[in-house]
Amino acid sequence: MQKKILCIAFIIGLAGNIQVNAQYSKTDSSYHKWFIGTSLFVVIGNFDTKNPPNFIQLDIGYRITGKDIVRLSPKTWKYAWPNGIHPFLNKAYKKPEEKFPGYIREYGVTASYARFFGNSFYAQLDVMPTYQIFANENGKRIDNGFQIFNSYRIGYHIKLFKDKLFLQPSICMTHRAYHTPLPDGFKQLDDKWSKFIFPEPGLNIGFNFY
Repeated sequence: MQKKILCIAFIIGLAGNIQVNAQYSKTDSSYHKWFIGTSLFVVIGNFDTKNPPNFIQLDIGYRITGKDIVRLSPKTWKYAWPNGIHPFLNKAYKKPEEKFPGYIREYGVTASYARFFGNSFYAQLDVMPTYQIFANENGKRIDNGFQIFNSYRIGYHIKLFKDKLFLQPSICMTHRAYHTPLPDGFKQLDDKWSKFIFPEPGLNIGFNFY
């Protein structure tokens, strides 16, 4: 937790010392329309020794205008504690008594729309349908499921290296809008916790290529 907080603080501090250009103008056609990226938390989170998510994410984005962006992000990860436990602010996270009798592996594609306002601030909606695999302690599949996982995000866009790269520190609320019934043992633990988590930090990196 402390490593993630320090990382975010470092990026925000760095941003304060970088001359940041305004976001692309609606009438400016010279900006890069396509970009790819990922979450830097992929790298940080995958070093977790107690609940490694084995997280993979690829962002494929397109700027409709200088201020309107759409993005598709295939991703996969796994987790062994309920998503309703805040990983940074709730001491119940990683407690043995709150651990699932196994883990959940998810595969999904996030559809995102971002709207920029002011200089480089943006608001973003993420909607992600996911296919779930429930596994026991031995890694054997015991059930399947489906979930719709949403994020409501605000953030800041930082251009780097003449707009070849960018960083996007952000904060969001996550929402498990819908999911099919969980198998016995998973359901009892999951029902104890909220369908919402706030605040959750984010830190994405991207490369503009066309």
